[in-house]
Amino acid sequence: MREAAAKLAAIFPRERLDAAVVAWAEAASRRSTWGIAFSGGADSLALLLLIWAHWPERRGRLRVLHFDHHLRGRESERDAKFCARVCADLGVQLISEVSTHTQAGVSEADARDWRLAFFVKHTRVFWLGHQQTDVAESMLMRLARGSGSGGLAAPRPVQLMPRGRVHLRPLLTIKKGEITAALREADAKWREDSTNLRGKYFRNRIRLDVLPRWVEAAQRDAVAGAARSRELLAEDDVALESWLADLDVMGPRRTLCLAKLAGKPRALWRRALHRWLLAEPRAGEISRTAFEALLGAIEQGRRTRHSIGRLGFAVTDGAVLRFERVRAR
Repeated sequence: MREAAAKLAAIFPRERLDAAVVAWAEAASRRSTWGIAFSGGADSLALLLLIWAHWPERRGRLRVLHFDHHLRGRESERDAKFCARVCADLGVQLISEVSTHTQAGVSEADARDWRLAFFVKHTRVFWLGHQQTDVAESMLMRLARGSGSGGLAAPRPVQLMPRGRVHLRPLLTIKKGEITAALREADAKWREDSTNLRGKYFRNRIRLDVLPRWVEAAQRDAVAGAARSRELLAEDDVALESWLADLDVMGPRRTLCLAKLAGKPRALWRRALHRWLLAEPRAGEISRTAFEALLGAIEQGRRTRHSIGRLGFAVTDGAVLRFERVRAR
């Protein structure tokens, strides 16, 4: 695998990787530990080989993380053994874990949450193998869910997370087909997940049925177009977040100062309300319909009292939004 890593690095020099990720890596502390998500598939193998080749000084501080969802029996076991062989050949540390969760009816979200929980246990900085084709798939999935610019701007190359965690995705500038072609040229073998060929999960249906027809219908590089849209949406999202931060709308005792939003675009009202709900630990999850009703009420300056879970209400006098606990009977 060492020779394959050198060949792959020649095909994809640092200049082909996402510039923001490379800049972050160059500025990072030399003593920080980097975690690398490694399933054994083409994307994660390319990610591991490129990091190993382009940052040789980091090899002693790499933690390669393999999470076995235990969904595919012996196939999953062979994936784990493959990952162990690759890491042994490269001389890097492998940390693996087998899921202990009940497997009946596992959703994409469940699998992702378990995997991320495993990563978080071992490092604050971890690298993920999402590539440019994933961007197009994610955008189509989130459009179906009615996501705003924040959701449509995912996955981000450098994603700052709570408690100082960072997610890095250097392959967002490279398409899936380019990665597999380069691995073949480098004589590198990888593992294939048989479930990716079935339409059980939404992403697989997008990948197998929708994306090829969309690209064909566009008669242009639609995947690159989606990646460009993601970048522009991320810029807009950052601008709106910065504007909201400058307004300083969060008041004392977790109140929301509505007067500071007067005359501002609805996008800022929406973000401010989202931020208030996230900051209020007693607020429960509310439906999209309930959120829109509350948003309309505060934007119009109406006195209102909306239920936001079993613990209490969102109450406003038109100037300030606050949480009111349910009174005990």
